Amino acid sequence: MAVSEKGSIFAAEMQWTDRIRQVKIVLVVAAIVIAVASLVVSHLLVKDLQREERNKMEVWAQAMQTLQEADETTDLALVLSVIQGNKTIPVIVLDSAGEVMDYRNVDVRRKDSVRYVTDYGNSMYRAGHYIQIGDSIDYQLVCYDESTLLKRLSQYPYWQLGIVMIFVVVAIFALLSSKRAEQNKVWVGLSKETAHQLGTPISSLMAWVEILKENYPDDELIPEMNKDVKRLELIAERFSKIGSLPEPVDASMNEVLAHVIDYMDRRTSKKVEIVSELPAENVVVKMNASLFEWVIENLCKNAVDAMEGRGRIVLSLYDEGSKVVIEVADNGKGIRKKYLKSVFKPGFTTKKRGWGLGLSLAKRIVEEYHKGRIYVKSSEVGVGTTFRIEMPK
Repeated sequence: MAVSEKGSIFAAEMQWTDRIRQVKIVLVVAAIVIAVASLVVSHLLVKDLQREERNKMEVWAQAMQTLQEADETTDLALVLSVIQGNKTIPVIVLDSAGEVMDYRNVDVRRKDSVRYVTDYGNSMYRAGHYIQIGDSIDYQLVCYDESTLLKRLSQYPYWQLGIVMIFVVVAIFALLSSKRAEQNKVWVGLSKETAHQLGTPISSLMAWVEILKENYPDDELIPEMNKDVKRLELIAERFSKIGSLPEPVDASMNEVLAHVIDYMDRRTSKKVEIVSELPAENVVVKMNASLFEWVIENLCKNAVDAMEGRGRIVLSLYDEGSKVVIEVADNGKGIRKKYLKSVFKPGFTTKKRGWGLGLSLAKRIVEEYHKGRIYVKSSEVGVGTTFRIEMPK
């Protein structure tokens, strides 16, 4: 695959990522606008209904006072109609001593109904929902509560807000799933195509190496050429495994790290010191050793680049019971804090000629294929960086 074609793939990937980010922002902003508008409108509506219920209770209290002051000549038809017309607003009439005189629209299906109604009326009074009738000495308190409809309406915007938030979360989750599926297609397609394109020249090189062995059996360069060809064969195998789901098997993590150290020692400057801190006993983990070596190699190569060809890399291995921990530490230039969350994103790189795929591939291999975790444990500009990998045993 040509460089321009690969560049176009990753440009399209970055554009898709930007679109996803824009859609998420639009969805969040729309959810906030809907929530705020619903809360404002509902609040105004609730306030209007509260005033209306207060007016109804004032009329009801006047009807109660008229009923109590009525004589033989008073026409009570209208008064009784107003009193009996209240079928939604809970109301309790208390005397000056706080005893219940009458109540309406109150659920009294309880063991101690008298005590319940009394406490309910006093709670209405303390909330300021009451109207006083009678004189200052022999008075009564008409205590009332919000109707069931008004209470439901007060809660409605919060239910609506919850539903909107659930919708936004589901929509974002669907977009992210779509993005991951698209990324998987890109990775699989690119990996298979790369493995396929490498296959033919590698086979040809292997044949030429065999011919050279027959014609020049004592040539010291041929074994080195053979090593490089085998290295290319390993790279093609890794790409083919990226394009599918490799089956993990029991393997020694000590051997994997030892292979990486041996490979890096032969291909890096003598000014780069690679130190290993491995336990004496073999640490066995279910993994694809070839792919996991690739992860450690990528971390080591990034460390060499960060140290600009001079420094120290420390590979550490710990057995922590339920998990195995690998740390790759360097004393290079470090990573700025603002970049820490982006180092594993496809296309992100601080190098002039980098494509930003190494750490993205490492994350995919560790987390998707091995169900582990990889992250930047610590990094300080001018001091160095430590990457940490946690693998389940």
